[in-house]
Amino acid sequence: MRPSTLRALNRAAELTRQNRLTEAMLIAEPVILTADFDESEEIRRWLVGHVTDFTGESHQDSKELP
Repeated sequence: MRPSTLRALNRAAELTRQNRLTEAMLIAEPVILTADFDESEEIRRWLVGHVTDFTGESHQDSKELP
């Protein structure tokens, strides 16, 4: 994944935790839409692996997730 994509995703996660979802989407959506196939797969894996970055919650076990 390109460093600029990772920075955008991290910033979007930070904004989401601050309840600034619209701004988060404005940052994340363009990099997601312009990603090629390989980077899209990396983004998908990153998003799945970093759910708590967006929620601010920490889950000890995936069974705790709804």
